[in-house]
Amino acid sequence: MRARSVTLAELAAELELDYRGDPATEVSAPATLERAGPRHLSFLANPRYRRHLESTRAGIVVLAEEHLAACPCAALISPDPYAAFARAATRFDSSRDFEPGLHANAVVAQSARLGRDCRVAAGVVVEANARIGDRVHLGAGTVVEDGAVIGDQCFIGPRVTLCRGVTLGQRVLVHPGAVIGADGFGVAMHRERWIKVPQLGSVVVGDDCEIGANTTIDRGTLDDTVLEEDVRLDNQIQIGHNVKVGAHTAMAGCAAVAGSARIGCYCLIGGGAGILGHLEIADRVTITAMSLVTHSIREAGVYSSGTPLQRNLDWRKNAARLRQLDALARRLKKLEQD
Repeated sequence: MRARSVTLAELAAELELDYRGDPATEVSAPATLERAGPRHLSFLANPRYRRHLESTRAGIVVLAEEHLAACPCAALISPDPYAAFARAATRFDSSRDFEPGLHANAVVAQSARLGRDCRVAAGVVVEANARIGDRVHLGAGTVVEDGAVIGDQCFIGPRVTLCRGVTLGQRVLVHPGAVIGADGFGVAMHRERWIKVPQLGSVVVGDDCEIGANTTIDRGTLDDTVLEEDVRLDNQIQIGHNVKVGAHTAMAGCAAVAGSARIGCYCLIGGGAGILGHLEIADRVTITAMSLVTHSIREAGVYSSGTPLQRNLDWRKNAARLRQLDALARRLKKLEQD
């Protein structure tokens, strides 16, 4: 089980940070600056919340050195307070602690292999030839289909579906309702009717990835769909067949990536963004929310598209003028030539 309390000195040593205050100061839970009490760990990362710092009752605050003078309590000093707080707060997170065991209503095929100290909850189905690593949690109603592989220390939430032959690395976190390895959307027109293109590849997910609730990752047509290590996907994301997502990339909710796109490492994809198929995105690209990527991006940087929100009356006027843009451009070109 997770530690229920920790001292300032212990946190400083663990996070390799300097501190100010009584090293024996003890905290047992995280909280915001406004609501924290003497046994709480809090943090200041966004300067807009500095007004709450001077009056906080927190036991320990994680902050940057520039805010130290205004802090009335013990402090951990970090150049990146948010990341430091996130690391410290894991000590108090027991949401994924579990006791090993196989529920009486779970169904595990004889040919499936189950590792040590696993938790298989009610209604779980593990089909033939599946391989489950050590210390794996399978939430209620989860289905692990034929030949799927789950690495050590994965935590699979309730009602997740891992389709045939899918491979998860180690320490993968999959939230409720995700579907990994369903068929990609492949059809061909023949004699005025659609023919389904068989989806014969699979999905390979690297170590330390996180897959959000109700997110879907399609299996490849021939080659595999691939998420490299430490990819983080929010809720309700669509990853099409044969997509490759580079290591340490993060995508916010409702983003969609069409088939065979290639996304580099350390990319940030905003909520509701769309990436068309067969495009390539370089490493360290940020795509802002609701943008539509229609061509490959070869250089790192921040990219945006779409129309910012405005009053409806203004939008309608601008939309009407947009229809006249081509004619105006032609008139301007003619005037310049004259």
